[in-house]
Formats: sequence, structure tokens, C-alpha cells
Amino acid sequence: MIGSIVASSLVTEVTPLFVGLSMIGMIGTRIAAELGSMQITEQVDALEVIGRDPIPYLVVPRVLAALVIGPLLMALALVASMLAGWLGAIATTHATTSDFWFGVRYYMRDFPMFFALIKGVVFGGAIAFVGCYAGLEATGGSVGVGRAVKRGVVGMLCSMVVLDTLIAPLLKIIRI
Repeated sequence: MIGSIVASSLVTEVTPLFVGLSMIGMIGTRIAAELGSMQITEQVDALEVIGRDPIPYLVVPRVLAALVIGPLLMALALVASMLAGWLGAIATTHATTSDFWFGVRYYMRDFPMFFALIKGVVFGGAIAFVGCYAGLEATGGSVGVGRAVKRGVVGMLCSMVVLDTLIAPLLKIIRI
């Protein structure tokens, strides 16, 4: 039972949320700050003056990179969290290694793993998109960049909570 409980909680909910929070802190804030400083220093305006649309140059590569890195980070975090769950179960209970991994295999089918990886893709895209939007809306010098990052973090957190709430029922309907 311990392996099944650890796998069910870590794979479908806990690990995706922690990966999403980590992506907000490391990726989303950097995107918002970088694009915000480019907006403040009129680099985005310079692209428009020379006839280039800033979206394909500045937004699309960041969103695509986040769509790719989200599931990769999710897979790495799932491996680490399952190993930590195994070590915790062995250290604190009378469960054996084979009992723990039997419980994990009992719970783990293809769907929970795809569920977590899909959350990684969706969270990554949303975080990058909101970070880009917040950065490109920055005004008012360096203080404005800080405000843009703050608004971006709030937007990323809200979007992650809403998407997490919506993804679970949608994917469970598809599964049936």
C-alpha cells in the first residue's frame, strides 16, 4: 500500500506542482525580467522600427523551449521524488524494497505518467507565455521591470492553479 500511496500522490499532484513552482521561480521570472528590461530599454521598439515583429523573435522561442523543457524537468523530478519516497518508506516503516516497488508498479500504469508529463507541457507553456506577456507590458524604468516580474509571478501562479484544476477532470474524461 505504501508504494501505491506514494506513487499516486507524487506522480499526479505533488511533483507537478513543485516542478511548476520551480519553473515559475527560475524560468518565468527570468523571462519576465529579461523581456521587461528589453521593453524598458526600447529594444522591442527597435525591432518594430526595422520592420520585425517582436513576437516571433522574442516570445515564440521562449514558449517553445518551455514546452520542451517542462516534461523533461517533470520526468527528472518524478524519478527523484519516487526515489525519495522509497528511501522515506524504507527508513520510517517496516516495508521492504520489494513491497514498495510492487505497490508502485501496481498503481503505475501508462496514464499517470502521461498525466504528469502533460501537466509539464501545459505548465511550461503557460509559465513562459505569462512571463513573456508580463515582460512586454513593462513600463516605467527599472521599478517597472520589478513590477512586471511581480505581476508575472502572480499571473503564473494563478494560471498554474487554474490549469491544474482544469486538467485533472479533462484528462480523466479522456481516459474513460
